[in-house]
Amino acid sequence: MLERINGILSGLFLPMLLLAAGLFYAVRLRFFHLVKPLAVIKVLTKKSRGGVSPFRSLTLALAGTLGVGNIVGVASAIALGGAGAVFWMWVSSFAAMLLKYAEVVLGVRYRKRVNGIHRGGAPYYIKEGLKKRGFSTLGGAAAVSFAVLCLLQSLTTGCSIQSAAVASALEGVMRIPAGLCGLLLATVCAVLLVKGSDTVMRVTEVLVPVMCGGFLFLSLWCMAARPSEVLPALWRIFREAFCPRGAAAGVGGFFLSSAIRFGTMRGLLSNEAGCGTSPFAHAAADTDSPVEQGFWGIFEVFVDTVLLCTVTAVVILMNFEVASAYAEQPMMMAIRAYSAAFGGVWKGIVEGFLGGSILCFGFATLICWAQYGVACVDFLTPKKVPRFLYISLFSVAIYWGAVAAQSFVWSVADLVIALMMLLHVPILCLLGGEVFGETADYFGWRRKNFR
Repeated sequence: MLERINGILSGLFLPMLLLAAGLFYAVRLRFFHLVKPLAVIKVLTKKSRGGVSPFRSLTLALAGTLGVGNIVGVASAIALGGAGAVFWMWVSSFAAMLLKYAEVVLGVRYRKRVNGIHRGGAPYYIKEGLKKRGFSTLGGAAAVSFAVLCLLQSLTTGCSIQSAAVASALEGVMRIPAGLCGLLLATVCAVLLVKGSDTVMRVTEVLVPVMCGGFLFLSLWCMAARPSEVLPALWRIFREAFCPRGAAAGVGGFFLSSAIRFGTMRGLLSNEAGCGTSPFAHAAADTDSPVEQGFWGIFEVFVDTVLLCTVTAVVILMNFEVASAYAEQPMMMAIRAYSAAFGGVWKGIVEGFLGGSILCFGFATLICWAQYGVACVDFLTPKKVPRFLYISLFSVAIYWGAVAAQSFVWSVADLVIALMMLLHVPILCLLGGEVFGETADYFGWRRKNFR
């Protein structure tokens, strides 16, 4: 039953909804992320004034999106939709950039200061934004519903699935028992979460740049080993992007293309645009400009989907003959693709390096999603006992994810994230006037054109 529901929502409806919402924002905001890239870059290079820097908030948000999904998601998209799926991941990313931008702008705009710390996120702007429009009861109910769904998502996608992927990779590459891996992850995560959000941010501020740089270096090294195969891999992505596999000819077949469906959905799920999760992290930034923090949201999508997913895809396609044998195991498909780029002793070194990268990706995602869960608990109740109960439950879910079967958890996670998007995206568009107004003021556009 769950699989059928997920197939209907994720097969065509959600990708079209997210792309339509992204296009809505892109048209209203004059595609500024494409025509004014220097304005975005200038903000990214601005020196921080102290406190929780915009960069630190970005690293926490990236820790949530740069999970093993960047590896597994790309491999899965190629296995299910062909090389052309990568092209549609790129297309979806440019729509996702402004969805992420809008989320972050609203997150900063509606945040609150509690005990000297900024707190904000989708539940806050859902509740207050709808209240301003005369829908106080609906806003409160929608905000609570979103927070509950986000808690469930943190225990599935952000926890059990991540620990399962890390344990599987480390057991397959380094022969570390899954139970031991789960126990260590659960213990370290619990300690960090008890210490508080500042400790989590300090960890991600160091871990995210290192893991991104290390994974990018490994990917470029694989390409440099056989440079003549890079352009053919890229050409294959473009060549297969418009080839519907097993669908009827014509327009209907185009929209039923496996490449479009899986590429679009994997791309949007990779960067989480439309989910409403990143604003929890960005709302903590010490900034007075919602728009400038929104630029960091655009950069977040670029790093996640345009940069890291692309290099992963190229390496897999360069070694597709070897990797395709593991099409039903996306994690091992990616690992074998990377190790196949080298021979001899280098093969074991690369697999070990990739196993370490997966550990870093998965660990960063675990602590980030746990922080999102804590933020949702704090929104629902100010009491401390529920927070510690949630941390305990999250730690148990980490261990359980490492040692238990995950098929049912995947189904639940897919349904929850679909419900989050169905709830959040229409409200995001309803509150678009405030995003347009903030952006118009920043760029000096005439506000009346954005009412």
